[in-house]
Amino acid sequence: MSTAGFDYTITRTLDAPADRVWAAWTVADEYAVWASAEEVVLDVRPGGAWRSVMVIPGGARVPLTGGYVEVVENKRLVMGMNVPGRDEPVLMTLDLTADGERTQISLSQTFDTAEDRDQAEQGSNFLLDSLTTHLAAA
Repeated sequence: MSTAGFDYTITRTLDAPADRVWAAWTVADEYAVWASAEEVVLDVRPGGAWRSVMVIPGGARVPLTGGYVEVVENKRLVMGMNVPGRDEPVLMTLDLTADGERTQISLSQTFDTAEDRDQAEQGSNFLLDSLTTHLAAA
């Protein structure tokens, strides 16, 4: 994937240790809870695939698929998402920095258009809001 384009990075500090944040992203049953997803299958390893059906507000179901490019336990996850009409998957990079019982999380992506970037950034903020709520309730 080209590095030129429209990108965003969202950074937050979560009140949970890195291994807990990692599990939220890599354990299917846990991911399903906070990401409002069903039929979640995660094969978390380089070259592994993932799939889920996102249930968006209003009840619409959106099937998603992709793969894992880079996996460094408790530190870095680079995932691709298959997008209809695109030859290459859209990559999302998730970086975790442990700080005792807290974790700094950074999500970043690059897109071909500002509109795609803005839509993805909105979705990522929604995901991180949900993750923050999930971790606080644990």
